[in-house]
Amino acid sequence: MKVEKGNKVKVEYEGKFDDGSVFDSSKTHGKPLEFIAGQGHVVPGFDNAIVGMDKDEEKEITITPEDGYGPINAELTKEVPRDQLPKDQDPKVGMMLAVSLPNGQQVPATITNVTEEKVTIDLNHPLAGKTLHFKIKVVDITEVSEEELKKMEEAHKKMEEGGCGDGGCGSEECGSSSDEKEDGCGDGTCGSHSDDNQDDETSEESDVKETSESKTE
Repeated sequence: MKVEKGNKVKVEYEGKFDDGSVFDSSKTHGKPLEFIAGQGHVVPGFDNAIVGMDKDEEKEITITPEDGYGPINAELTKEVPRDQLPKDQDPKVGMMLAVSLPNGQQVPATITNVTEEKVTIDLNHPLAGKTLHFKIKVVDITEVSEEELKKMEEAHKKMEEGGCGDGGCGSEECGSSSDEKEDGCGDGTCGSHSDDNQDDETSEESDVKETSESKTE
C-alpha cells in the first residue's frame, strides 16, 4: 500500500542541518510522527516526499527554505517595551517566548537584543532560512473515513489556534529554552508548517501585544 493524500501515516525521521548536526528526531520524542498526508499538517517538502511511499520504505530528502519555513523576513523583527514582559521575567538574548498575535494565535519568538527599555524579538520561525535534511521511514499507513478525517482536521485546527502554528514532529509547547531555539518551539520542524498569514498579521501591529509564556533553563 502506497501513501495517498488523505491517509493517516506514521513516520520515523531524523532531521539534520547542513553541518550534519541533528536538530530533531522521532527517537527523541519516543514515537513516530503521525499526521494526515497531503493536508498541510507538515511543511510542503516533507508532505510531498511522503506521498507515494510504501510502508517500511526509507529515503533521504532535502528540504529547501522555500519548501520548509521560508526565507528569513527582516520585517518580522520587532522592538517590544520591557514593561510588556512578565514582571518576573529576566530577558536574555537567545531566550524564546510565546507571543500572542491579534488573532489570538501564539507564535514562538526569539530575543535577539536587550536594552534597559526595550527587547528586540525575532518572529521568524527558528528554522526559517535553513536547508533541512531528513532520513524518513514510513512505518504505518491507514485509510481513514471522511468522518474521522473531519474530526482530525478540527483537532488540528484547534491545535494551530492554540499555539505556535501546530505541533508536529513531536512538538512541545511554546516557550522553549535558548538551548532549544533551533528546534522551533521545542519541536520540530517538519511537523509544523510556516504560517503564511503571520507576516501580514505582524506587519499590521504597532507592537507585539503580549508575551504569554516563557521558559529558560
